[in-house]
Amino acid sequence: MVKPPPITKSKIFDGILISNIISLAIVGLTKFSADGLESNNLGSGSGIFIFSSFVIVPLLMGFISAWYWHPLQLKTSHYIGWSAVNSVIAILASFIFLREGFICLIIVSPLIFGFVVTGALVGRIIFRRKNDTLNVSLFGVLLLVIVVDTFSGHENVHMVSDTMIVNAPIEKVWPHVVEYKPITIKEEYWLFKIGMPSPIQSTVDGHEAGAGRKCIFSNGYVFDETMTVYKPNEELTFDVIGQPHDPEIMGHIDILRGQFILKDNGDGSTTVIGSSWYKLYVFPGWYFNVWSESITRNVHLRVMDHIKLLSEENV
Repeated sequence: MVKPPPITKSKIFDGILISNIISLAIVGLTKFSADGLESNNLGSGSGIFIFSSFVIVPLLMGFISAWYWHPLQLKTSHYIGWSAVNSVIAILASFIFLREGFICLIIVSPLIFGFVVTGALVGRIIFRRKNDTLNVSLFGVLLLVIVVDTFSGHENVHMVSDTMIVNAPIEKVWPHVVEYKPITIKEEYWLFKIGMPSPIQSTVDGHEAGAGRKCIFSNGYVFDETMTVYKPNEELTFDVIGQPHDPEIMGHIDILRGQFILKDNGDGSTTVIGSSWYKLYVFPGWYFNVWSESITRNVHLRVMDHIKLLSEENV
């Protein structure tokens, strides 16, 4: 990027600084409002990522920066480049001031960048027309959407299911489904490699419906579970009654239930079907569910690969 002259440089930095201050204040207020609603049992979860936080606010950031930049007659490539800088600063500010987890911010960074760039380019066109009525109306609509979105419910439930063939009889597979010793398989999923907790062991308090179960993740995180269906060699279903207070997941997702279904294939092998149900408090749902499904699927596969390895020993 070509080094801008002093006046241009000042305008560019003003656009970045002011847009970040305003966006940080708005996101902080929406989080505070959500926390207040949660404490009064009116909201859907503290710390939620709502539609306005990662769609409307980035658009607003882009518009604000474009208001400072449009007199400079910058090229489109400059708008994109400085919007990228703006996005990085916004992400760092969220990490420092809003205490969001760094993996979570990696996940939302493409969304932030895309809408900051979109807002800046659209703002560039709008502000060139010098229509003050339109500009004020547009800002008013965006702020109205933020307010309405903050006080609206945000939750959606999804299910992810995966299937694996284990070359061992069902009687040998079942004990490792109920509980398994520590996983020693090398991490393959890239998010696990950079620090996202991954499953390492499960334990149970008893072998019957109603007994407690724990799914232990790396970093010492534990999901407390209650086995609601316990049918030996057939089905294990458990409800999650407690999850760790980790900044990557707290207020963003609730793991609701897990299930293993076993089917005897009649040839000495067993089909294992692993399923999980979770509730998202993050929007837009279409975007975040892509990530949640990928993470959940890789949790399944890591556990099921381990079950397969244990079950097939000495067969």
